[in-house]
Amino acid sequence: MKQDMIVILDLGSEENARLAREIRALGVYSEIHPHDITLEELKALPGVKGVILNGGPNRVVDGVEIDVSRDIYNYEAPVLLADHKGDKPWPADDAERKTALSNFVFGVCGAEANWNMDNFIADQVELIRQQVGDKKVLLALSGGVDSSVVAALLIKAIGKQLTCVHVNHGLLRKGEPEQVVKVFRDEMDANLVYVDAVDRFLDKLSGVADPEQKRKLIGAEFIRVFEEEARKLCGIQFLGQGTIYPDIIESGTKTVKAVKSHHNVGGLPEDLDFALVEPLKMLFKDEVRACGKALGLPDAMVYRQPFPGPGLGVRCLGAITRDRLEAVRESDAILREEFARNGLEGKVWQYFTAIPDIKSVGVRDNRRADEWCVIIRAVNTVDAMTATVENVPFELLQHITGRITAEVKGVNRVLFDLTPKPTGTIEWE
Repeated sequence: MKQDMIVILDLGSEENARLAREIRALGVYSEIHPHDITLEELKALPGVKGVILNGGPNRVVDGVEIDVSRDIYNYEAPVLLADHKGDKPWPADDAERKTALSNFVFGVCGAEANWNMDNFIADQVELIRQQVGDKKVLLALSGGVDSSVVAALLIKAIGKQLTCVHVNHGLLRKGEPEQVVKVFRDEMDANLVYVDAVDRFLDKLSGVADPEQKRKLIGAEFIRVFEEEARKLCGIQFLGQGTIYPDIIESGTKTVKAVKSHHNVGGLPEDLDFALVEPLKMLFKDEVRACGKALGLPDAMVYRQPFPGPGLGVRCLGAITRDRLEAVRESDAILREEFARNGLEGKVWQYFTAIPDIKSVGVRDNRRADEWCVIIRAVNTVDAMTATVENVPFELLQHITGRITAEVKGVNRVLFDLTPKPTGTIEWE
């Protein structure tokens, strides 16, 4: 890596990610490392211009206060103690904090603001080529932001040495499988294996109402399909994955308990024996999107809304039926189209429709009709831990209701979910 870097050593702070993001916002690359890194390991990191010892309330492990090796205090680059042993150099106010951080990064460390996507992409292309050589890479391409950006980066680096497998399980939003084929096979000339597994998945899910059981079935079946396709290919030695930096941070360090464990295409049989290629593993989500833009991916893919792994399977509430699943897909498409048309596409963090397995009486063509109801959910959040409901104009809701009840077969009511998180969750299942 050719960029200058500021290293953050984790001494129990809960703000490691925030600090790393603030440094990167200044145009300087930053990474978080554990407190027990050795001086030799620190010296082996490329382009280090300064070190921040980032302390906090968790700096006691097993009853012992942790610290870095004494050698690191005498490191050749500047070392700053941040919120460690009572020293708090970072003010709470954002403007003052930015000034203090800028003074350290540029004034004290002499770092250059050379962290940008063009340099990142050039570095990763070089690193991927060094790692892979003339071997082949396999990638599960879901169409989500992370896998799509990994695919575009690998295509740039190794071209036809990459094979992408897109499994259509029938639970994607309207137009998404077609978009994957159009962008990667037609426009980027990638080796793309398209697997139509819709019937296979929906048959497996028939009669299954429990949300957790649905999730497990979908995940397990995906792995089986992907494994079958992998065994058809010869000479694959590497598996591409869309691991990103929050995945690594949330998986925990020696001083912070894991928020959750992360794995992308986890659970593959050991005899497939792939080495991992994870070119995005040091990027935050907004940086992944910036990388996708720089690689020429369409906005609809780069700014794709958060979407649960089981897809529409957890928005077709209860046991999935094909007709109700199609109603979810069509109503969701109408909602997304109207939000985009009315300036809400980039304003609202997440919006979707869900359909419970209940019917109510209504009137259709002057006759009694027992049909489903569509629930609209539109929320804003910073960290997905809490969420507020978007104040969607009533006239727009009336218009969307009119379209859904007129255009979506089997639906006679539209409801708007007013519940924040907590007490509700973002998804219904």
